[in-house]
Amino acid sequence: MRFYLISDNIDTQIGMRLAGIEGVVVHQPEEVVSELNRVFTGDSDIGIVLITEKLVKLCPEIIYDYKLNRKRPLIVEIPDRHGSSEVSEAIARYVKEAVGITI
Repeated sequence: MRFYLISDNIDTQIGMRLAGIEGVVVHQPEEVVSELNRVFTGDSDIGIVLITEKLVKLCPEIIYDYKLNRKRPLIVEIPDRHGSSEVSEAIARYVKEAVGITI
């Protein structure tokens, strides 16, 4: 079972890629829907889809429909640098402690 990232910015994608998680960067609601459809109908090895807060805010009805009506993969909303400040600060602190890089 693998993770997969749907992000709105390249920084999040690069950070996740360093952790071994592949994904895409999209910006439009249509792109989010297209990517979700591809994941849900395509690769059955993907067990968890990480999606950034900003993209969830772009098309919340569609995301929540997938969350409520599909069993697999699990969709998890994650903060990114545009997310809530407390969580963003915690992520930055964890990266600094783990890798030694300040973001």
